Amino acid sequence: NLQAASGIGKDACFALAEAGVEAILLADLNLPTETTLQECQKFASHPNFRALSVVVDVTDEASVDNMVQRAVSELGRIDYCVHSAGISGNSRTRTATLNVDAFDQSMRTNSRGTMLVLRAVSQAMSLQEPRSYTSTRSNTTRSLGRGSIVVLSSINGLISVPGMMPYTASKHATIGIAQTAAVDNFEHHIRVNIVCPSWTDTPMMQKTISNVPTLEQAIAKLCPLGRIAMPEEVSDAVVFLCSPAASFINGESLVIDAGFTLTGFRMGH
Repeated sequence: NLQAASGIGKDACFALAEAGVEAILLADLNLPTETTLQECQKFASHPNFRALSVVVDVTDEASVDNMVQRAVSELGRIDYCVHSAGISGNSRTRTATLNVDAFDQSMRTNSRGTMLVLRAVSQAMSLQEPRSYTSTRSNTTRSLGRGSIVVLSSINGLISVPGMMPYTASKHATIGIAQTAAVDNFEHHIRVNIVCPSWTDTPMMQKTISNVPTLEQAIAKLCPLGRIAMPEEVSDAVVFLCSPAASFINGESLVIDAGFTLTGFRMGH
């Protein structure tokens, strides 16, 4: 199990530990702290649970390959991969004055990074034996395939917002990359799904709010629930997509936004 160790990725670690995974490899540009590993242990329900950590730069091919090789050598196989590494795009610069370097950086981290992770993990999973699941309700057994990959995108991967071309373009690309990986992995029986949250209470989001003081009030008007999402409201969906309950779901983009994208901008309502 591979994922970044901050924000939604960090909470997904806790949620998967609670759901009963046997081991987690937390991967991030900054080495996950011992405290984070201990928190995973605290939530774990598997009696032999263990948490490991590794540094990864998702923009670097060798670093990503090393992360995946470490997971396979330490854990034996990769059943779940949660790819949540990414950078925000809060330049708020319109197209006519767009910063080209900011665009390239977003595409490199969010899009190319997704490609590199899915490329390496798909290769590793394709060499594994499939797992199966027997339902206690129907007493039927179904294949779970060779693994499940969940990619964190954003509602910005489905809609457009003024002044956010770098982030929006990279998140649209992320969805396209993940959907193509899903199709390419049909033959290996590896599922690839995407979650698309709106504003979520993460350190990245709090930094954005501190830079744009009016954003918090705007979200209260724009979001049907009048608030940003809790990290666990996203990570619980990640666990669902990894689980046997989602064995027939593949290539889907699950929107987690309290209904915001149904009506678009609701400012003043």
